[in-house]
Order: sequence, then C-alpha cells, then structure tokens
Amino acid sequence: MAQSERWSEKAANDWYRKQPWLVGSNYIPSTAVNQLEMWQADTFDPARINLELTWAEDLGMNTMRVFLHDLAWQQDAAGFKRRIDRFLGIADKHRIRPILVLFDSCWNPFPQPGRQPAPRPGVHNSQWVQSPGAKELMDPAMHPRFLEYAQDVVRTFAGDKRILAWDVWNEPDNTNASSYGTSEPAGKREAVMAVLPTAFKWARAGNPTQPLTSGLWTGDWSAPEKLSPMEKMQIELSDVVSFHNYDSPEEFEKRVRWLQAYNRPILCTEYMARPNHSTFQGILPLAKKYKVAAFNWGFVAGKTQTNLPWDSWQKPYTDREPAEWFHDIFYFDGKAYRPEEVEFIRETTGSKGKRR
Repeated sequence: MAQSERWSEKAANDWYRKQPWLVGSNYIPSTAVNQLEMWQADTFDPARINLELTWAEDLGMNTMRVFLHDLAWQQDAAGFKRRIDRFLGIADKHRIRPILVLFDSCWNPFPQPGRQPAPRPGVHNSQWVQSPGAKELMDPAMHPRFLEYAQDVVRTFAGDKRILAWDVWNEPDNTNASSYGTSEPAGKREAVMAVLPTAFKWARAGNPTQPLTSGLWTGDWSAPEKLSPMEKMQIELSDVVSFHNYDSPEEFEKRVRWLQAYNRPILCTEYMARPNHSTFQGILPLAKKYKVAAFNWGFVAGKTQTNLPWDSWQKPYTDREPAEWFHDIFYFDGKAYRPEEVEFIRETTGSKGKRR
C-alpha cells in the first residue's frame, strides 16, 4: 500500500516481518568505474551484471544496494528507466531485491555525464561521483532538476515488488576530508540539511510501496540528545533505520543496540573492511542474531578498486599490493579472494548452491 507520509512503527515492523533475513552487497559491476558508467547506455553491461548476480545468488544473497545518479536521468530519462527495469529483471531472476540509492554525498563533487575517466592507478574508488554535484546542490534554483529525478524514478517503480527499499541520500553530511575535501563547497552540510527533507518529500510524492531511509554513518547515537542535527533529521524522516559501520563486531553490536531504541527495522547498509576488523565472520552472525539486514561494501574487484584501502588516496598502491583486501569478495573471473569467506557466507545464509 502506497504511503505519502512517514510509515508508522507498526507499518514498518509489519513490512519487515514479511522479509527474509536480508543479506547482500553494495553492488556495481566490475566493468564500471562509477554510477554513470554503470547506467549510461553506452556502458550498461547486462551480461556482466547477470554473471555477477549469479555468483551472489550462489552465496545466498537476496538483496543488493545499488546507486543511481541524477545525471543519467537528466541525460536520458526514458532510457535510464528502461535500464533500471532491465537490471531489476536480471536481479529478480536471481531472487535478489535491491535497495536503490537516489542521492550520494561521497567522493567527486563534480560529476560529468558522458564517457567516464579511467580509474586512477592504485586508488580506492577513484572516480565515484556525487549526486547531485556541487553546482546543483549549492544553487537552490537548480534543486528542482534533481528533485524531479527522484520523484520520477520513485513514481515509475512505486509499486514494483522487485525493489526492496529506497535509500534517499547516502552519507548526506560527508565532506570527503581525506579525498576531495579541499574541493568541496563551503556550506555543503548546511545545503544538504536544507534540501534533505524536500528530497524525502518529493520521493514520497511518488507514492512508493517500499520504505524510505537514509543511513547514519558516524557519531554517537547512544541517546537522542547526542545525535547531530543531520542524524536527528535522518531518523525522523526514515521509515526504517539504516546505518554504516566498518569497525569491530563489538562496535557493530553496540550500535545495533543503540538503534533498537527507535523500534523500527534496522538495516546495516555498509560494513566489511578487513583491516578494520570488520569481517564476514565477525559481523554476519551478529546481524543474523538481531535480524539486522547486512550489506557489505564491494562484490567483485574491478574498476572501482575498492579492494584497495582508503589510505590509497594519500599513497596510491601503484608499486605494491595491500597486505589484505579492504573490500570485495571475488576476483574478476569469479574466483574467491578467500574461499573460507565464501563458504562462511553460504553457511550463514543457508545457501544450497555449490561454487565451482
């Protein structure tokens, strides 16, 4: 049933009771350097997506978190929506229902449509782009351009059972201090705070049957008075609570317990950074215990280079390999980075598939 206002606790929990335990990855095909390369007509790669989601299905994954981009819609709205529909068809074939992310404050603030640049050698997620870009974000007169995108996409797929949920804005107050921080516009946080309620309003105006969320990612959430103004806004606007955590199992569990106070479903939409002690073996059993949805970052190592650590922005890995992969599960050819991880994921999800 479509709802144009924030879901009640009861509605959110009723919805969640109907879901299986949700396990998946943040997904982009290994052949795409960023969201635009994934979705633009010239580089959309359904054959590769189908192959990689075959591997996901084998692991017992039943969801993925997938980033869209407003410029792909502005460039070719009808074609963009056809490609989303085709992606959903492929995912559905593999019994995967994705969360679709509408906006994102992370990495490059100056996205450009068209041919995307090659990866920067040795650098983690070197060409990922924000949506909206800084120019549109900082000019209120341009806001309707990206807000209309959100409303149109949500309206088009509002009743589509192949979609699990909508993530309205990823890490809205991230200013990318370790990468593009010096290029970010002054007042970015305030600009996002000013437009975030409107982004939710425009998305809800599409009357989605799926819940909306925006994930907390940093700070102390142990009591309402400790939340930042942005975090309070995210909680108050979201139908289901979501969060990111790349730290130890102890930290993960602590944050889950903090968020239980809101009496809503909890989705961990980003985790898993091996050198930070955030691992499948440490996190998945806790997520299963608390019935928290779990989306690790990265699936197949490819053009995003997220198997390299965050510090590659300061010291690119052009002359050495990392001691261990940061994110990602598979090599390009489908070989597991750590076979024991793949077996552990399959055991935890109860997958009956057999990897070859």
